[in-house]
Amino acid sequence: MKQPDLTTEIDMFGRMMIALEEIEACREFVALIPEVRTNMVFAQPHAKTPGEVIAIDGRITIIDSMPRAAGRIRFGASNHMARLIISLMQADPSVRAGIDFANPPGFSEWLFSYCRKNGWTLTMIDRRDEPGEVRQIEGSSMQWKAQEAIRVAGGQVPDIICDAGGLGKEPVCVIVGKEPIGVARDACGIARAYVQSKQ
Repeated sequence: MKQPDLTTEIDMFGRMMIALEEIEACREFVALIPEVRTNMVFAQPHAKTPGEVIAIDGRITIIDSMPRAAGRIRFGASNHMARLIISLMQADPSVRAGIDFANPPGFSEWLFSYCRKNGWTLTMIDRRDEPGEVRQIEGSSMQWKAQEAIRVAGGQVPDIICDAGGLGKEPVCVIVGKEPIGVARDACGIARAYVQSKQ
């Protein structure tokens, strides 16, 4: 693994800390934390392995009715989300950050409308379309998910990728972007608007 220069590393950790503070201050985000919990990732430029992606050790959970990081921010703390971002970066190297959140029943329809209003692209993928041989190979599912999302979006990386889940797979959405602060703020905006829509 090629080590980033110290300035890059400090910038990455600083941005992740600010992004995490945004999420931890957003009470409404609790409504969108999935059973598998949430992770947020930020990849080094040209990252090729999960060891080159910083994430939250133990993910983001719920403590005292608020989103809380279970552990510290470190390189290599994510596998699935890191592999998804790395796969998306192959199509668009500027997409280096992402956060996942729940896709409860009826949510994706609401989110489609929200995305239209904000000029965002959202793709829905069906995990049932995932080839059996892909499911057999460890780490291949995220690469397939990224490629399928890009295919459905007409060859570009969408702003949000949602799936309806599958056997043993909880339905989740992922919002991606260039850096984690913007991604976190957009995720909180979604959570606040969604919670307000349910009141």
